[in-house]
Amino acid sequence: MKKDLTLVILAAGMGSRFGGLKQIEPIGPNGEFIIDYSIYDAIRAGFNKVVFVIKEENYEIFKETIGKRIEPHVKVEYAFQKLEEVPSFVEIPEGREKPWGTAQALYCAREYIDGPFAIISADDFYGKDSFDILAKTLSETNNYSIIGYLIKNTISDNGSVKRGVIFEDENHYLTDIKESKVERIDGVITCDTLDGKEHYTVEDDHPVSMLMYGLQRDLVDFLIKDIDKFYEENKEQLDSCEYLLPSVIDDYMKETNTKMLVEYTKSKWYGVTYKEDKEVVVNAIKEMIEKGIYPEKIWK
Repeated sequence: MKKDLTLVILAAGMGSRFGGLKQIEPIGPNGEFIIDYSIYDAIRAGFNKVVFVIKEENYEIFKETIGKRIEPHVKVEYAFQKLEEVPSFVEIPEGREKPWGTAQALYCAREYIDGPFAIISADDFYGKDSFDILAKTLSETNNYSIIGYLIKNTISDNGSVKRGVIFEDENHYLTDIKESKVERIDGVITCDTLDGKEHYTVEDDHPVSMLMYGLQRDLVDFLIKDIDKFYEENKEQLDSCEYLLPSVIDDYMKETNTKMLVEYTKSKWYGVTYKEDKEVVVNAIKEMIEKGIYPEKIWK
Protein backbone atom coordinates (compact mmCIF):
# COMPACT_ATOMS: atom_id res chain seq x y z
CA MET A 1 0.00 0.00 0.00
CA LYS A 2 1.29 3.43 -0.93
CA LYS A 3 2.27 5.54 2.05
CA ASP A 4 0.89 9.00 2.72
CA LEU A 5 3.78 11.46 2.81
CA THR A 6 3.63 14.82 4.60
CA LEU A 7 5.81 17.83 3.86
CA VAL A 8 6.32 20.14 6.86
CA ILE A 9 7.45 23.63 5.86
CA LEU A 10 8.97 25.87 8.54
CA ALA A 11 7.87 29.39 7.63
CA ALA A 12 7.71 31.28 10.93
CA GLY A 13 11.18 32.85 10.68
CA MET A 14 11.40 36.61 10.86
CA GLY A 15 13.72 37.09 7.88
CA SER A 16 15.73 39.76 9.68
CA ARG A 17 18.82 39.72 7.48
CA PHE A 18 16.75 39.81 4.30
CA GLY A 19 14.74 42.71 5.69
CA GLY A 20 11.19 41.42 5.57
CA LEU A 21 8.98 38.38 5.20
CA LYS A 22 11.21 36.67 2.65
CA GLN A 23 9.04 33.55 2.48
CA ILE A 24 6.58 35.47 0.29
CA GLU A 25 9.05 37.35 -1.88
CA PRO A 26 8.12 36.72 -5.55
CA ILE A 27 10.88 35.03 -7.54
CA GLY A 28 8.97 33.27 -10.36
CA PRO A 29 7.62 34.79 -13.61
CA ASN A 30 4.03 34.77 -12.32
CA GLY A 31 4.76 35.93 -8.79
CA GLU A 32 5.66 32.48 -7.44
CA PHE A 33 7.57 32.23 -4.17
CA ILE A 34 10.39 29.83 -3.40
CA ILE A 35 7.84 27.76 -1.46
CA ASP A 36 5.78 27.28 -4.64
CA TYR A 37 8.63 25.43 -6.31
CA SER A 38 9.33 23.30 -3.25
CA ILE A 39 5.68 22.23 -3.04
CA TYR A 40 5.47 21.63 -6.80
CA ASP A 41 8.54 19.38 -6.63
CA ALA A 42 7.22 17.59 -3.55
CA ILE A 43 3.85 16.83 -5.16
CA ARG A 44 5.59 15.48 -8.28
CA ALA A 45 7.70 13.26 -6.02
CA GLY A 46 4.67 11.80 -4.22
CA PHE A 47 3.93 13.96 -1.17
CA ASN A 48 0.20 14.41 -0.63
CA LYS A 49 -0.06 16.75 2.38
CA VAL A 50 1.61 20.05 3.24
CA VAL A 51 1.79 21.51 6.75
CA PHE A 52 2.85 25.15 7.02
CA VAL A 53 4.28 26.24 10.36
CA ILE A 54 3.75 29.99 10.44
CA LYS A 55 3.12 32.90 12.77
CA GLU A 56 -0.58 33.26 13.43
CA GLU A 57 -0.52 36.91 12.37
CA ASN A 58 0.71 35.84 8.91
CA TYR A 59 -2.12 33.35 8.35
CA GLU A 60 -4.26 35.54 6.08
CA ILE A 61 -1.40 36.53 3.80
CA PHE A 62 -0.25 32.90 3.49
CA LYS A 63 -3.79 31.69 2.89
CA GLU A 64 -4.52 34.30 0.25
CA THR A 65 -1.25 33.80 -1.65
CA ILE A 66 0.44 30.42 -1.55
CA GLY A 67 -2.49 28.64 0.13
CA LYS A 68 -4.99 29.67 -2.53
CA ARG A 69 -2.62 28.49 -5.27
CA ILE A 70 -1.82 25.04 -3.92
CA GLU A 71 -5.04 23.96 -2.17
CA PRO A 72 -6.55 22.59 -5.41
CA HIS A 73 -3.50 20.31 -5.77
CA VAL A 74 -2.67 18.99 -2.29
CA LYS A 75 -4.11 18.79 1.23
CA VAL A 76 -2.99 21.81 3.28
CA GLU A 77 -2.82 22.37 7.03
CA TYR A 78 -1.64 25.41 9.00
CA ALA A 79 0.10 25.17 12.37
CA PHE A 80 0.95 28.29 14.37
CA GLN A 81 4.31 28.64 16.08
CA LYS A 82 3.55 30.59 19.24
CA LEU A 83 5.72 31.64 22.15
CA GLU A 84 2.94 30.36 24.42
CA GLU A 85 3.10 26.83 22.96
CA VAL A 86 5.41 25.56 25.72
CA PRO A 87 5.04 23.38 28.84
CA SER A 88 2.80 24.92 31.49
CA PHE A 89 5.66 25.45 33.97
CA VAL A 90 7.58 27.78 31.59
CA GLU A 91 7.47 31.47 32.44
CA ILE A 92 8.05 33.39 29.21
CA PRO A 93 10.48 36.29 29.80
CA GLU A 94 9.07 39.76 29.28
CA GLY A 95 10.23 41.18 25.96
CA ARG A 96 10.95 37.87 24.23
CA GLU A 97 9.53 37.95 20.68
CA LYS A 98 11.78 35.54 18.75
CA PRO A 99 10.33 32.04 18.19
CA TRP A 100 11.82 29.22 20.28
CA GLY A 101 13.49 27.48 17.33
CA THR A 102 12.97 24.75 14.76
CA ALA A 103 12.23 21.92 17.22
CA GLN A 104 9.49 23.96 18.88
CA ALA A 105 8.13 24.71 15.40
CA LEU A 106 7.80 20.98 14.75
CA TYR A 107 6.22 20.55 18.19
CA CYS A 108 3.56 23.09 17.21
CA ALA A 109 2.72 20.93 14.15
CA ARG A 110 2.55 17.64 16.06
CA GLU A 111 -1.19 17.06 15.63
CA TYR A 112 -0.92 17.18 11.83
CA ILE A 113 1.77 14.49 11.50
CA ASP A 114 0.68 10.87 11.63
CA GLY A 115 3.26 9.08 9.49
CA PRO A 116 6.51 9.57 7.55
CA PHE A 117 7.30 13.18 6.75
CA ALA A 118 9.90 15.50 5.33
CA ILE A 119 10.80 18.83 6.84
CA ILE A 120 12.21 21.85 5.03
CA SER A 121 12.65 25.59 5.43
CA ALA A 122 10.42 27.98 3.48
CA ASP A 123 13.44 30.15 2.74
CA ASP A 124 15.31 27.63 0.61
CA PHE A 125 15.07 26.30 -2.94
CA TYR A 126 15.94 22.62 -2.73
CA GLY A 127 15.51 21.27 -6.26
CA LYS A 128 13.52 18.35 -7.72
CA ASP A 129 16.20 15.69 -7.18
CA SER A 130 16.16 16.26 -3.42
CA PHE A 131 12.41 15.65 -3.11
CA ASP A 132 12.62 12.57 -5.33
CA ILE A 133 15.28 11.11 -3.02
CA LEU A 134 13.28 11.80 0.14
CA ALA A 135 10.02 10.45 -1.29
CA LYS A 136 11.69 7.22 -2.39
CA THR A 137 13.31 6.67 1.02
CA LEU A 138 10.15 7.46 3.00
CA SER A 139 7.93 5.40 0.71
CA GLU A 140 10.09 2.30 0.53
CA THR A 141 11.74 2.17 3.97
CA ASN A 142 11.38 3.24 7.59
CA ASN A 143 14.76 4.98 7.46
CA TYR A 144 15.70 8.40 8.71
CA SER A 145 17.67 10.45 6.21
CA ILE A 146 19.26 13.83 5.72
CA ILE A 147 19.85 15.42 2.33
CA GLY A 148 23.48 16.39 1.85
CA TYR A 149 24.21 19.28 -0.51
CA LEU A 150 27.69 19.88 -1.88
CA ILE A 151 28.93 22.86 0.09
CA LYS A 152 30.04 24.62 -3.10
CA ASN A 153 26.37 24.63 -4.17
CA THR A 154 25.16 26.44 -1.05
CA ILE A 155 27.48 29.43 -0.61
CA SER A 156 26.33 33.00 -1.10
CA ASP A 157 28.53 35.44 -3.01
CA ASN A 158 27.21 38.23 -0.78
CA GLY A 159 28.55 37.22 2.62
CA SER A 160 29.04 34.38 5.06
CA VAL A 161 26.24 31.88 5.69
CA LYS A 162 25.39 29.43 8.45
CA ARG A 163 25.52 25.78 7.44
CA GLY A 164 25.28 22.44 9.18
CA VAL A 165 28.50 20.78 8.01
CA ILE A 166 27.91 17.03 7.79
CA PHE A 167 30.29 14.29 8.85
CA GLU A 168 29.59 10.63 8.07
CA ASP A 169 31.06 7.14 8.41
CA GLU A 170 32.19 4.85 5.59
CA ASN A 171 28.60 3.59 5.14
CA HIS A 172 27.25 7.14 4.73
CA TYR A 173 25.53 7.24 8.11
CA LEU A 174 25.59 10.56 9.90
CA THR A 175 28.16 10.89 12.70
CA ASP A 176 28.06 14.64 13.38
CA ILE A 177 26.77 18.00 12.18
CA LYS A 178 28.87 21.03 13.03
CA GLU A 179 26.83 24.23 12.91
CA SER A 180 29.28 26.64 11.34
CA LYS A 181 29.73 30.01 9.68
CA VAL A 182 30.92 29.29 6.16
CA GLU A 183 32.47 31.40 3.42
CA ARG A 184 34.97 31.13 0.59
CA ILE A 185 38.19 33.04 1.30
CA ASP A 186 40.93 33.15 -1.35
CA GLY A 187 39.39 30.15 -3.08
CA VAL A 188 39.21 28.00 0.06
CA ILE A 189 35.96 27.15 1.89
CA THR A 190 36.56 28.04 5.53
CA CYS A 191 34.33 27.10 8.45
CA ASP A 192 34.08 28.41 12.00
CA THR A 193 31.81 26.58 14.43
CA LEU A 194 29.15 28.85 15.90
CA ASP A 195 30.43 28.19 19.40
CA GLY A 196 33.78 29.64 18.33
CA LYS A 197 35.73 26.54 19.34
CA GLU A 198 36.86 25.23 15.96
CA HIS A 199 38.20 26.62 12.68
CA TYR A 200 38.55 24.24 9.75
CA THR A 201 38.44 23.98 5.96
CA VAL A 202 36.58 21.56 3.68
CA GLU A 203 36.65 20.58 0.02
CA ASP A 204 34.06 21.88 -2.45
CA ASP A 205 32.21 18.53 -2.51
CA HIS A 206 31.84 18.20 1.27
CA PRO A 207 28.17 17.69 2.28
CA VAL A 208 26.17 20.21 4.29
CA SER A 209 22.64 20.16 5.66
CA MET A 210 20.09 22.71 4.48
CA LEU A 211 17.54 21.51 7.06
CA MET A 212 16.03 18.92 4.74
CA TYR A 213 15.21 15.68 6.53
CA GLY A 214 13.20 12.53 5.95
CA LEU A 215 11.72 11.56 9.34
CA GLN A 216 9.27 9.21 11.01
CA ARG A 217 6.40 9.86 13.45
CA ASP A 218 8.48 8.31 16.26
CA LEU A 219 10.61 11.46 16.32
CA VAL A 220 7.54 13.60 17.03
CA ASP A 221 6.59 11.31 19.92
CA PHE A 222 10.13 11.69 21.28
CA LEU A 223 9.92 15.46 20.87
CA ILE A 224 6.68 15.64 22.86
CA LYS A 225 8.45 13.98 25.80
CA ASP A 226 11.77 15.80 25.34
CA ILE A 227 10.47 19.36 25.30
CA ASP A 228 9.99 19.48 29.10
CA LYS A 229 13.65 18.59 29.61
CA PHE A 230 14.80 21.36 27.27
CA TYR A 231 12.95 24.08 29.15
CA GLU A 232 14.01 22.72 32.53
CA GLU A 233 17.68 22.70 31.49
CA ASN A 234 17.46 26.21 30.03
CA LYS A 235 15.35 27.92 32.68
CA GLU A 236 18.14 30.45 33.37
CA GLN A 237 18.39 31.57 29.73
CA LEU A 238 14.83 31.62 28.51
CA ASP A 239 15.36 35.09 27.08
CA SER A 240 17.70 33.76 24.39
CA CYS A 241 17.74 29.93 24.17
CA GLU A 242 16.49 28.05 21.11
CA TYR A 243 15.12 24.52 20.85
CA LEU A 244 16.74 23.28 17.64
CA LEU A 245 15.76 20.32 15.51
CA PRO A 246 19.29 19.01 14.78
CA SER A 247 19.92 18.71 18.53
CA VAL A 248 16.65 16.84 19.10
CA ILE A 249 17.39 14.49 16.21
CA ASP A 250 20.87 13.83 17.61
CA ASP A 251 19.43 13.02 21.06
CA TYR A 252 16.82 10.74 19.51
CA MET A 253 19.44 8.87 17.47
CA LYS A 254 21.59 8.28 20.53
CA GLU A 255 18.72 7.23 22.81
CA THR A 256 17.16 4.82 20.30
CA ASN A 257 20.36 3.68 18.54
CA THR A 258 18.82 4.81 15.25
CA LYS A 259 21.02 5.69 12.28
CA MET A 260 20.47 8.51 9.82
CA LEU A 261 21.48 8.01 6.21
CA VAL A 262 23.24 10.86 4.41
CA GLU A 263 21.79 11.04 0.91
CA TYR A 264 23.58 13.23 -1.61
CA THR A 265 21.66 15.39 -4.03
CA LYS A 266 22.76 16.74 -7.39
CA SER A 267 20.50 19.77 -6.89
CA LYS A 268 21.94 23.22 -6.40
CA TRP A 269 20.62 25.15 -3.42
CA TYR A 270 19.32 28.70 -3.82
CA GLY A 271 18.17 31.09 -1.15
CA VAL A 272 17.73 34.73 -0.21
CA THR A 273 19.90 35.14 2.86
CA TYR A 274 20.73 38.66 1.64
CA LYS A 275 18.70 41.03 -0.55
CA GLU A 276 21.39 40.78 -3.20
CA ASP A 277 20.71 37.03 -3.49
CA LYS A 278 17.24 37.54 -4.98
CA GLU A 279 18.48 38.31 -8.50
CA VAL A 280 20.49 35.08 -8.51
CA VAL A 281 17.41 33.04 -7.59
CA VAL A 282 15.19 34.80 -10.15
CA ASN A 283 17.72 34.15 -12.92
CA ALA A 284 18.17 30.52 -11.87
CA ILE A 285 14.40 29.90 -12.01
CA LYS A 286 14.23 31.56 -15.41
CA GLU A 287 17.01 29.33 -16.72
CA MET A 288 15.32 26.18 -15.36
CA ILE A 289 12.08 27.17 -17.09
CA GLU A 290 13.97 27.63 -20.36
CA LYS A 291 15.47 24.14 -19.93
CA GLY A 292 12.02 22.62 -19.33
CA ILE A 293 12.63 21.67 -15.69
CA TYR A 294 9.61 23.77 -14.71
CA PRO A 295 6.68 25.03 -16.79
CA GLU A 296 6.28 28.79 -16.95
CA LYS A 297 3.06 28.41 -14.93
CA ILE A 298 3.41 25.69 -12.31
CA TRP A 299 -0.16 26.05 -10.97
CA LYS A 300 -2.82 25.79 -13.66
